[in-house]
Amino acid sequence: MTDAALLKIENLEVCYGAVEALKGVSIEVHAGEVVTIIGGNGAGKSTLMKTISGLEPAASGGVWFQNQDITRMPGYQRVALGIAQSPEGRQVFPDQSVRDNLLLGAYHRSASDAELDADLQMQFETFPRLRERQDQAAGTMSGGEQQMLAIARALMARPQLLLLDEPSLGLAPLIVKEIFAVIRQLKARGVTILLVEQMANQALAVADRAYVLETGRITIEGPGPELRRDPRIRAAYLGEH
Repeated sequence: MTDAALLKIENLEVCYGAVEALKGVSIEVHAGEVVTIIGGNGAGKSTLMKTISGLEPAASGGVWFQNQDITRMPGYQRVALGIAQSPEGRQVFPDQSVRDNLLLGAYHRSASDAELDADLQMQFETFPRLRERQDQAAGTMSGGEQQMLAIARALMARPQLLLLDEPSLGLAPLIVKEIFAVIRQLKARGVTILLVEQMANQALAVADRAYVLETGRITIEGPGPELRRDPRIRAAYLGEH
């Protein structure tokens, strides 16, 4: 692969037994972009994210990162290559402190204590509540605080591509607003983000480009603001008829 895409997926198919979850999906993400994937429940969004992370095998098609074919690469090697995910459902380590959760995000890095501390301070600046809670067990925090921790933990890997899988899931509206404010802040810092999100209006508002995934297929793609105005999107995902 020789083009400028940081992440390129071509004709990706993923199966669960006889069920085809992804059916020839092709997307790309360029450095510095926020790209969002919207779609209803069961569309295949989380399956796509897991396949990019190496947690689900591809039946056919390919995944390229930095022009390197990573389709068969184990997940832990993809983290070292520069892909980090904040997973659906947060999946923090509940019995570990907030600080230890964050340090686990950098486990693969050969970083000095000074570097790790500088990265911790950066996360505490981005998420002030984590600084307040740094010695608290992660499992005792609210859902919103755990979501902030999951994003911060992924950022501790210093990823070239940050995967955010349903960051607003199950959160109160005020917390959702905070999470999207953080996404805009990361975008301003030049962090490359692939965002899977059911809250289409907020996702399209922050996205440079967007894809609509329906029953395992990409059906619409284009600039985020343009799709936000698209009557088909407004009817199907923004509750307007």
